[in-house]
Amino acid sequence: MSAVTGKLLIGLTGGIGSGKSTVAEAFRELGAGYVDADQVARQVVAPGSVCLQRIVEHFGPQILNSDASLNRPLLRQLIFSDAAEKLWLEQLLHPAIREQLFQQLKQLTTPYALLVAPLLLENQLDQFTDRVLVVDISEQTQLSRTMTRDQNSAEQVKAIMASQLSRSARLARADDLLDNNGSLAQLIEQIQHLHEKYLELSQEIRHKEQYDC
Repeated sequence: MSAVTGKLLIGLTGGIGSGKSTVAEAFRELGAGYVDADQVARQVVAPGSVCLQRIVEHFGPQILNSDASLNRPLLRQLIFSDAAEKLWLEQLLHPAIREQLFQQLKQLTTPYALLVAPLLLENQLDQFTDRVLVVDISEQTQLSRTMTRDQNSAEQVKAIMASQLSRSARLARADDLLDNNGSLAQLIEQIQHLHEKYLELSQEIRHKEQYDC
């Protein structure tokens, strides 16, 4: 049982383009709840937020779009060309994102919850989860899907892939695995099996708590 949620918490991760959002929504339709770290990361820098104010103070007003939202492409350019700036931004955002993640996870009332995070392992968020679920696809499929989805060049996608944990390292740390190299129907079938497994684990946790009390 996760100390964060008081219930079974599954860390859902995978490389860019692996299908994490599709998987998370499929679990939600089966009755699980989830919080997406990417969505939370956007929330903490929304217009009017403390974090966005700090970013503007640090990088200047040019870091904003005309609608006062964060200019993400420009910010990416600035931090990936300067390791010190990247570190400054991470020290600002990571604690804020983590706090918001935990708050939203605690509010879920489902039998178990999923923490969806592309950098779950890289940012050591797996220490707060009970199990790590990896969505796996081949690197060639990952490349082609992401290029099509984001309209990025092969070089851009490869650079993002290189900044993430390698496929082999990710697989080595997985407690559970979803193979997303096949059809959507095949993926859903795997998700249904895992959902049943997680429900059983959740029940075992509740029974153990009652016995311990």
